[in-house]
Amino acid sequence: MPHGRRRFMQKCSALALASVMDSRAHLPSAPSPSVLIDPKPLFEISPTLYMQFMEPLGITDGSVEAAWDYDTDNWRADFVATVKDVAPGTLRFGGIFSRYYRWREGVGPVEKRPATRNYAWGGKETNRVGTHEFVDLCRRVGAEPLVAVNFLSDGRRRFWKTRSGAVRTGDAQEAADWVSYVNDPDNAERRANGVAEPYNLKLWQLGNETSYGNDGFTKDESIQHTVEFAKAMKQRDPTIRLIGWGDRGSKPSDPLWAGELLDRAGTVLDFVAIHMMQQRLKSPSTVLEGLRYQQEPERAWEELLELSTAIELRIQELEEALGSLKSPVSIAVTEGHLSLRPRNLNPILCEWLTGVFHARSMNIYQRHGARVKIATAADFCGTRWTTNAVMLQVPRGVTYLMPAGSVMALFKTHNGTRGVAVKLCPSDLDIAASRAGDRIFLHVANLDYERPAQATFGVEGITVTGGRVFEIAPQNLRQAVSEDQPTVFAPKEKPLPSGPECSWSFPAGSVSVVELHLAASSAEGVGGDIQKRM
Repeated sequence: MPHGRRRFMQKCSALALASVMDSRAHLPSAPSPSVLIDPKPLFEISPTLYMQFMEPLGITDGSVEAAWDYDTDNWRADFVATVKDVAPGTLRFGGIFSRYYRWREGVGPVEKRPATRNYAWGGKETNRVGTHEFVDLCRRVGAEPLVAVNFLSDGRRRFWKTRSGAVRTGDAQEAADWVSYVNDPDNAERRANGVAEPYNLKLWQLGNETSYGNDGFTKDESIQHTVEFAKAMKQRDPTIRLIGWGDRGSKPSDPLWAGELLDRAGTVLDFVAIHMMQQRLKSPSTVLEGLRYQQEPERAWEELLELSTAIELRIQELEEALGSLKSPVSIAVTEGHLSLRPRNLNPILCEWLTGVFHARSMNIYQRHGARVKIATAADFCGTRWTTNAVMLQVPRGVTYLMPAGSVMALFKTHNGTRGVAVKLCPSDLDIAASRAGDRIFLHVANLDYERPAQATFGVEGITVTGGRVFEIAPQNLRQAVSEDQPTVFAPKEKPLPSGPECSWSFPAGSVSVVELHLAASSAEGVGGDIQKRM
């Protein structure tokens, strides 16, 4: 080919390529993400983060007794199935009940277990459910047992010897004996009761709401006994993990006990506990007391969101206390629920009006998962209290999830193993993000009462190839759950559209999990870099 013709053809090719590039420059580009995730793992999400809390409540609420089927002499089948759906990482047994609970009354032959008075909640407890039955339930639903021991009745002297002469307090020796009973392979007492293999219970709590009220231990006394109990119990099994009480007194101005507790007892503790049940607006005009919310549901929605901010402030306060001591101890929120009047019976807790509050609460705990390793948004099971996660129809019937239980089940079931950062997020969405391999999980709450929120997703350095959404989105935010409609808050699974614009419209007031699928090659590359840095 003559040189002139070759140069002409090269010039034409160059012009053609420039024309193509120019045309591409004018093509619409993929929109910038409104939700941007940094995929680098920041911390491990504790398998016990999503906790449920079980306490025998006597005549106040059927609770534990209602979950037991005396015809089959076993846990109710519908109850077990529902708890499996909730998928709690851990189940806690105790509460105020632990102040007068003597664990030996709940083991051994059933016919020889004494009925005991329930001093806090009224009536009698049969002790049909004790250590063996509680551990059995945990094993069936895949939860790690957590036991609150009788911590010298939290200093409440009325239980040291009651008016009838009964001694209802438990000392460090009794707590240590309980550890041996469940964890010592050769424990003769447990083996005599027909259980040859140890249970290996690792989570134990010392003291329950010890700082609340003026009739219990002082801070110094509580810390002194914490050291005493911890040494006695860990002497029996050094591998157990102990939770000490670190909350403040009854007044908001009272200082946290956590700082001094960890300064003096931090070497024998693994967790410091607080409870999160005093979310209550101080304004006398609040619509969250009684039934006023029914006339102004949108205002109730806004007040609930305002309440949720207090949870983060309390967690940050405790984190600062631990950080100032350079303590490696973790945080355990071993009880927590909305405290609205009428006490434990406010019907708003049956309605989806509270759904986003619960979602935002659990998102706060997960975002602070580097410290928070145990948390809950509800009591566990019962027949009457609206603060429960699981409600039992009695004497028989269905077991169903309250809004708090539905949110916790959704988030626990669809979650990653490591927390990651949300670098960009619309103001009307509350998001906690996690990762497991080539999948990103977004726990999303639309905070807007009226309007849907559109979001486009992006992950730094990784291509999103698609995914799915699990959504709880009642059309009426005053929708309530009941035994007549037990599944109204069951999440619906939907495919996430794939393509250059990976986006979703979150309905007003909805709670969702977005599961993003990542391109394998890019996910592996980023993952490899991450592993090298960790």
